[in-house]
Amino acid sequence: MTVDFKDSIHEALANPNLRGALGRFSEAYRISREKAYAGLDFEAIRERVKTVKAQAAGKLDELAARFQAAAEAQGATVVRLSSPAEVKAYILALAKERGVRSIVKSKSMASEEIHLNRHLEAEGIQVFETDLGEWIIQLAHQTPSHMVMPAIHLTKEEVAEIFNEEVEPGQTPDIPRLVKFAREKLRGRFLEADMGISGANIAVAETGSLVIVTNEGNARLVSTLPRIHVALVGIEKLVENFRDVEPILTALPRNATAQLLTSYVSIITGRTPAPDGQEKELHIVLMDNKRSEMAADPKFKEALQCIRCASCLNVCPVYRLVGGHVFGKVYTGGIGTILTAWFDELKKSDEIQGLCIQCGACNDVCPGKVPISDLILEIRRRLVKEQGQGVAAKAIFKVVNNRRVFHSMLRAASLAQKPFAKGGFIRHLPFFLGEMTKFRSLPAIAEKPLRDTIRRIAQPESAEKAAFYAGCLIDFAYPEMGEAVVKVLNKAGIQVLFPEGQTCCGAPARYSGAYETAAGNARDNIQALLEADPTWVVSACPTCTVALKEDFASTFTSLGLEADLEGAHRLAAKVIDFSTLVKQLVDAGRLTFKEGEQLEKVTYHDSCHLKRTLRANQPPRDLLGQAGFQLEGMFEQDICCGMGGSYSLKMPEISAPMLERKLDNIERTGASSVAMDCPGCVMQIRGGLDKRGGQVKVEHTANKLLDRLL
Repeated sequence: MTVDFKDSIHEALANPNLRGALGRFSEAYRISREKAYAGLDFEAIRERVKTVKAQAAGKLDELAARFQAAAEAQGATVVRLSSPAEVKAYILALAKERGVRSIVKSKSMASEEIHLNRHLEAEGIQVFETDLGEWIIQLAHQTPSHMVMPAIHLTKEEVAEIFNEEVEPGQTPDIPRLVKFAREKLRGRFLEADMGISGANIAVAETGSLVIVTNEGNARLVSTLPRIHVALVGIEKLVENFRDVEPILTALPRNATAQLLTSYVSIITGRTPAPDGQEKELHIVLMDNKRSEMAADPKFKEALQCIRCASCLNVCPVYRLVGGHVFGKVYTGGIGTILTAWFDELKKSDEIQGLCIQCGACNDVCPGKVPISDLILEIRRRLVKEQGQGVAAKAIFKVVNNRRVFHSMLRAASLAQKPFAKGGFIRHLPFFLGEMTKFRSLPAIAEKPLRDTIRRIAQPESAEKAAFYAGCLIDFAYPEMGEAVVKVLNKAGIQVLFPEGQTCCGAPARYSGAYETAAGNARDNIQALLEADPTWVVSACPTCTVALKEDFASTFTSLGLEADLEGAHRLAAKVIDFSTLVKQLVDAGRLTFKEGEQLEKVTYHDSCHLKRTLRANQPPRDLLGQAGFQLEGMFEQDICCGMGGSYSLKMPEISAPMLERKLDNIERTGASSVAMDCPGCVMQIRGGLDKRGGQVKVEHTANKLLDRLL
């Protein structure tokens, strides 16, 4: 990561206006979006959107030809162009030929993508943005920080200052007055302009229609008043039939701005009469710019299901901290990272892809069901394949992929840490290592790992056997968690095995794009766990559970290692997370809780992989309630704590404020303890509370349940 990029992160984090504006919007958006979808089946809607967009992506060339024929039959001129250079050349030539001196534009990310304004202005043509947000950032000489709300990063005070400096002094930070001022200044531009340029949200092949969605009405003026209307449309906006518009219009406003419907929905089919009775010119530019290449890619074709609602930005905990000018280029956030890698070039996404913490919040809200976090992992894989791994990463993964060396080093570290460890924590480290303990304490490595202590637990003889996959943290930092897991399962009469050959699940390597290393970890674990021939393979770490259940097979598939898939699938069929299995055992009457006591107030933190990938966040809540604890809700209980595996080491400046927000929310509940199902989250939250001197106890669900079982 370059020094400049690091500096941009620090500058964004140090900007209280940015943090305040994005934080307030993010909080309000989640509540408003939920209300907007009240009474509707979001999953059914997004499945329809996905189907419509995926079918269109599979035949873009055919739909472009059909659209062109239908639109030209209605009097439009349609051109299909491949590169940004061709698009800019066409629009400039048209403007010069028609004597255009002034252009008004409605919001168009496609025009931002090719830097159209700059090209036209260099030729002496005046270009005026008329979307309020776009006009503000044009005056501020900035780029959009959000695909739907381009000026979301600015406060009303900053907007008033921009208007005072760039337009007319005397403006005050009063929103209604600022909007009125903008309307008055822009109205004359519509009347004077020779050309209007718009984008389009949808292009219908069946009818040759353009669908444009706005809240300000400026797109309707841009497309109506000037004598020439140019619509710049990426070919991914094509859909096959007019009926395909409905699910997109249902999802787009609700996901973008949490509205039931935007103020204006304009449907343009062919040329319209000009105010003086003359026929207007309508030019529709269908732009490719590598979209066809994306459609042909077996993985990235799914990105064409995006409807540009930007809801992935609205729920992203990293975007909320740093904004789009850091997290993105032209397109921002998670989907922006993917589009940058394609529309620009892969290496341009190198730094911004590292901002993704892989919490999966974007996947949950995307109305096109684009697997954004998975595609960012694929970008990482391709970057590693193209550029290779760094020296440090190679060295680390070489160790991690050698179980005996890796475990020997961890055992040695338990001795080396003694000058720094106290009370189970490492609170300070010397020299350059000090950054690791700056915002949280680290867990001390256990004197004896779980693979040693588990031998002391008397196991029942049983036909039902569970192979316990501990993962690195439970094995070497939190063996007491592992012992609790074993004892809980023992109470149900289940014999717990600990296959000695198990090693790192490979998640750190996979999430860094080092799929070959992850594949090596997968093979070792598959062999060790299947050799035990268990009824279940139980994991008490959601990240590890996902690795065993899904990622092993996905990694092999990505590398073309078909021969390894059979073992991965056999293992996946046996894998279950701890709380889900315990809930089944409780429901079957094989485990029973003590009764009659009034227990402490407990709050619960959702681990990202448990909720968003495994969809198993309810069993631990049910179990805690059944065990007699008073379960207290937490604000933003499902927002990432900032751990993200090795993310907290690579991006401590972002991990730290995410953790601080989580700790504040935990303490506001008034609960005496917080439970969770992820040892990584325990490490992050327990370490953060220790660093700030907090009194809330942090425990894995297994530890909370053990003492409550008969």
